[in-house]
Amino acid sequence: MATLLLPRARRGPGPENGSGSGRPLSPAPAGETRLRVPVDLPATLGCDAVGVPARYGFRILSRLPAKGCVYADSDWWWWLVPAGSDADLTWPLPACYASGAVIPDRGPRLIHHPDGGSPYTPPIPLYLLICQLTGIAPSWSVPPPQVRSAL
Repeated sequence: MATLLLPRARRGPGPENGSGSGRPLSPAPAGETRLRVPVDLPATLGCDAVGVPARYGFRILSRLPAKGCVYADSDWWWWLVPAGSDADLTWPLPACYASGAVIPDRGPRLIHHPDGGSPYTPPIPLYLLICQLTGIAPSWSVPPPQVRSAL
């Protein structure tokens, strides 16, 4: 069964598409949307998003020491994080990690514009807070250290 794709801008590394990587973006499948970074904020690290059910939204927003762009619809709140913020992390349920900041299209809107010059919420404090609120112990894998010979 073929997936219906929505037309969208496919070029450029700018804040208008949230990529920041310089690579062309693939279209989002029908029923999904890519969160857009405000034009006044550089997204040089690329963008992913972390979503939580709306019942956690205000608690997370009020407890984070640094907040980037936050989007919300009636059911979910989404925080922009740098691309790859899922490396070596297992985000606890019910949180949802969205690579490329592509999320279900339920009409999300920007509800928090950061005061600083970065669109990102630091992922580690966000991760720890989500773990705390959901009652799940943090868990990440640490790659083994590389051993180099002195010979």
